[in-house]
Amino acid sequence: MKRTIVIGSRGSDLALWQANHIKDMLSNIGISSDIKIIKTKGDYIQHLSFDKIEGKGFFTKEIENELLDKKVDLAVHSLKDLETDQPNGLMIAAVPDREDPADCLLIKSSSYSTSSFLNLSPNSIVGTSSSRRKNQLLFFREDLEIKDLRGNVPTRVEKLKNGDYDAIVLAKAGLNRLNVDLSKIKIYDLDPKIFIPAPGQGALALQIRSEDEELRMKLQIINKQNIADNVFFERSILNGIGGGCHSPFGAYSIEDSNGVRTTWLTYSDKTEQIPYRTVIKGEDYHQLVCQIKKKKSPKKIFISRDLNGDSVFKKLMLNQKLPLTACSLIEKEKMEVLELPDCDWIFFNSSFAYDSISHLNSFIQNKKLAAIGLGTARYLKSKGLFLEFVGDGTPNNVAQKFRACVMGDQVVFFPSSSRSVGTVEKELSNKNKIVAKTYQTNLKGLHFSSHDILVFTSPSNVKAYFDFNSYNGEEVISIGTTTTSCLNDLGIIKIHESINSSELSLADTVLSLI
Repeated sequence: MKRTIVIGSRGSDLALWQANHIKDMLSNIGISSDIKIIKTKGDYIQHLSFDKIEGKGFFTKEIENELLDKKVDLAVHSLKDLETDQPNGLMIAAVPDREDPADCLLIKSSSYSTSSFLNLSPNSIVGTSSSRRKNQLLFFREDLEIKDLRGNVPTRVEKLKNGDYDAIVLAKAGLNRLNVDLSKIKIYDLDPKIFIPAPGQGALALQIRSEDEELRMKLQIINKQNIADNVFFERSILNGIGGGCHSPFGAYSIEDSNGVRTTWLTYSDKTEQIPYRTVIKGEDYHQLVCQIKKKKSPKKIFISRDLNGDSVFKKLMLNQKLPLTACSLIEKEKMEVLELPDCDWIFFNSSFAYDSISHLNSFIQNKKLAAIGLGTARYLKSKGLFLEFVGDGTPNNVAQKFRACVMGDQVVFFPSSSRSVGTVEKELSNKNKIVAKTYQTNLKGLHFSSHDILVFTSPSNVKAYFDFNSYNGEEVISIGTTTTSCLNDLGIIKIHESINSSELSLADTVLSLI
């Protein structure tokens, strides 16, 4: 191109980083460009949270107007700031590489607690002006106090350092792009499948006039079509449901190696309400939107676990008016353990595994400790224990990762149930493990009326259920591979296995079937 392109951008540090990043990319493909800074409504109004500013597109409208007036040729936006419907005469011509789409918590050291979910101390003050982030924070932690937070990324970080907040939520992409000094601040990355980001978060949108065919063609060199497909799918779901870019709506969409698209969604009418969550598979967003909007029958859910009032599984089921029976089918009884065996590690596959030997706590603290998952880990940390290893994912994945931690002749002690399947210990040789029965698992003889979906949280619960109840074609969900194997042994083949062992993952699996 012979002409010099004028790039329109906001003037914040992040916006200018993004504009200069695109300027460099254009230079690499032979396009000369200059940057013009444009102030938007959102830049002028700093005292209100996003959901209190009237109108739409308050970080983009002024830039779009200059595009339409031909005062700039290309606008660089954070895609999540753009309304889903493009103004007449404008189009998104390219989406380059996407940064990390996740959110993260920046936490003051004094407010950091690994024994609490999100690693936040009870009753922490968290800064954000995003209704989506507020909605999910309060869903996961009702005790948190949410306080509005505005300003550019360095300003927000400085407010945290000054003690205005115990923690703040920021997009990982902005932190990565700006390389902000986060010394003395704890960082907790939020899994986008759990704490669902805004549609298109981490992606840039290169917006031009629809008539500028020459520039559109040139920009295809830096367009990443697979990334564009993902972010446009997220935005199409948002548009179909009727949300705006600042509504309590999150979407995260990916395609696996087989080309199967999975999308995680969270949305709510109001910030303070428990959100609707679901996981959907498929490429036809029109069909998926209809599926989401369709009035659903109140399917009856059974889960083989006692649930407390803070249970995310319980809250999500009740929020969608799904009749729920939550009942553990096993009882645990401590066995007499007088001393710990000679070992280097202790691996806990449940909180009760610790309870069964907790009277030996002074000896436990001198060992390397491992937990099968985050739930067990939080329980152990609440008891003041330090963990060298915390599993994540299926029991088989945890077993393989833990095996790599056991060096040479190190010995691992497994305090276990009388009915333990032993997925992790099976990965270790006999010389590297000591397995001892430290508690008895007894089955309850309970009969249940019919349910539509059965959720099983352990092999023992499977046995306890089907010793006293028959299988009548219900949808069956398993917490992991060992539970799945137990169900297979009973002749139940069609099983939906949870991605990991968390209550949220189990709930998402249920909601994907509703």
